[in-house]
Amino acid sequence: MSFDSYKNVAEVLKEYSIVSHEENFIVETEINIRDAFREDLEFSLREFTFEESEYAICEAIIFPILKEIYRSYRESFSLWSHKSLIYDTMLSGIPDYIVAKKSPLGKEVFEQPFFVAVEAKRDDFIKGWGQCLAEMVAIQKINQQSEFQNIFGIVSNGQFWQFGKLKSNLFTREIKSYTLSDLDMLFAALNYIFVQCRLELELMSQ
Repeated sequence: MSFDSYKNVAEVLKEYSIVSHEENFIVETEINIRDAFREDLEFSLREFTFEESEYAICEAIIFPILKEIYRSYRESFSLWSHKSLIYDTMLSGIPDYIVAKKSPLGKEVFEQPFFVAVEAKRDDFIKGWGQCLAEMVAIQKINQQSEFQNIFGIVSNGQFWQFGKLKSNLFTREIKSYTLSDLDMLFAALNYIFVQCRLELELMSQ
């Protein structure tokens, strides 16, 4: 059963005995956005049509934003696009993006542990979260750190960005949604996720 077989969060919760709740867990952490990035994003939004295609959303909005925030964390992490993730026959597939530990062997190596799964959906956030949570469960099992590590998930249609985290058997959805129209707040939320991932990495290395 692949990740995209899950139609909603409830299916994953029941399959893996996970408890779900909502809270405001993100602490917006300011980060500078380069003027060159702002100009390039504005150009893409002005010149390209992407609303009807998840691939176009990925290329024009989601990946450029992830890449921009990743610039500040490239010494610790690798950002993977459409990389196969397999735990077993029930948990396998290709997340749109994964943030993983940077391998000392080189950028070609897909290194454990994994920290963030990102799913791009045109407007189907219900299925998007079912798929993303299944990916988070797979990451948790692959890392073998279910009791200790926070795994983060992001679902976005380019315009709206939603966040969640999984630790042990507790899935927490961030109550607040972030939007592309408030780029500074969106980047502050993404920066918080990357800061937390770096803390997780430091704790695992102790």
